[in-house]
Amino acid sequence: MLSTPHISLLNDIGFAKTVLMPGDPLRAKFIAEHFLENAVLVNNVRGIQGYTGFYKGKKVSVMASGMGIPSIGIYSYELFTFFGVENIIRVGSAGGIGEGIALRDIVAAIGANTNSDYARQFGVRGTLAPTCSYALLKAADRCAEQLGLRLKVGNFLSSDTFYDADEASTAQWANNGSIAVEMEAAGLYLNAMRCKKNALAICTVSDLPFTGEGCTTEERETTFTDMMRLALETAVAAEG
Repeated sequence: MLSTPHISLLNDIGFAKTVLMPGDPLRAKFIAEHFLENAVLVNNVRGIQGYTGFYKGKKVSVMASGMGIPSIGIYSYELFTFFGVENIIRVGSAGGIGEGIALRDIVAAIGANTNSDYARQFGVRGTLAPTCSYALLKAADRCAEQLGLRLKVGNFLSSDTFYDADEASTAQWANNGSIAVEMEAAGLYLNAMRCKKNALAICTVSDLPFTGEGCTTEERETTFTDMMRLALETAVAAEG
């Protein structure tokens, strides 16, 4: 069976061309158990559970990314490079920092600002601007309309610091147009750009940093079903 340092196939089912990627392994398990038909565990290295099954007759996979750009950077690179994956749709949680963003809103990142140095490895003389796949974003927007969901689109901040010593930093990013803060989208988008693959980050707003409102840990794991359904419909659309 094909194996990399962080992914080892448990069977010959493998990964679909489209992989949903939550940060939390428990959210990956929830999606597999509640949405996929005939879901089979295909990876469990380090407890990073990956499943492959079917949604509306289309083969779809779901695997956790862990937290932060270094973690999703590893998993997305290996999926894109060694396992034939063409599309990765991040399904995560984010803090709402943009004007008019409310708890449980579904948001998508057209681009991802970041305070990470991840892009430095690519050696460009300037600043890389990591953006999503337009085809995936267009499909997600169309699917949201069909599902009766409102998808709010804008730039994310992918931060390396969950506990930032600079308390004013998040507000500064918000003032410059970021609508949500999370920790993975920029790394995913940069890898997709480098590997010439497709990526999109769709998140549910789980907390509002400026007001202190937020969801419980259990709610984060199990109740973001509108986002999950939207990502799965987008995956079906991506498969044609």
